Amino acid sequence: MKLDALAVGDSWVLTPTVHRDERGAFLEWFRGDLVAERTGRPFPVMQANHSISARGVIRGVHFADVPPGQAKYVYCASGTVLDVVVDLRVGSPTFGRHAAVELDALDHRAVLMAEGLGHAFCALSDTVEVVYLVSTTYDPAVEHTISALDPELDLPWSMSTDTPPRLSPRDASAMSLAEALSAGILPSYEACQAHYAARGFVQPGSAAEGSGAR
Repeated sequence: MKLDALAVGDSWVLTPTVHRDERGAFLEWFRGDLVAERTGRPFPVMQANHSISARGVIRGVHFADVPPGQAKYVYCASGTVLDVVVDLRVGSPTFGRHAAVELDALDHRAVLMAEGLGHAFCALSDTVEVVYLVSTTYDPAVEHTISALDPELDLPWSMSTDTPPRLSPRDASAMSLAEALSAGILPSYEACQAHYAARGFVQPGSAAEGSGAR
């Protein structure tokens, strides 16, 4: 499995090794040991979600308070989506920036994002199925939404002109980034870093890792 950092801090794209033959294909789409080894972040799976969407559906931008936060590992099992990570951590060097990755059932890539980051995706094919593993169970009391169509975010949705964006009522009425910042609901980069440290996260190759601390 290959792992590459994205332009938004604390997010990665993972490309598995796909074994193909005349019968079809086999791959390991998630390896917790390799994620922990290569990111310095153990990923405890507490819930698995399965989302089915029609072309043009946009889900997000969703995020949770930190703590507890919710790290996500996103994989497209069928069809094609444009998956987007947005840095919503106030004070982060990449605050307000996004990283977009096309996920599909051909390359079988996945996206991993840390707590405090926002997540959204758009269905690019007639039907898509997205499954994602999360580090905490769903709690509506700590969940929030930022408008995926906020001009300030300028997210790169690429849909055919005859397929307008399709959003849930909750997502369609979501705050803009500026409104969320003014309302004080965005997580702070400082709080996220403290949360990461409390969970024992280390950067691979750091002194802490070298000494055996975890």
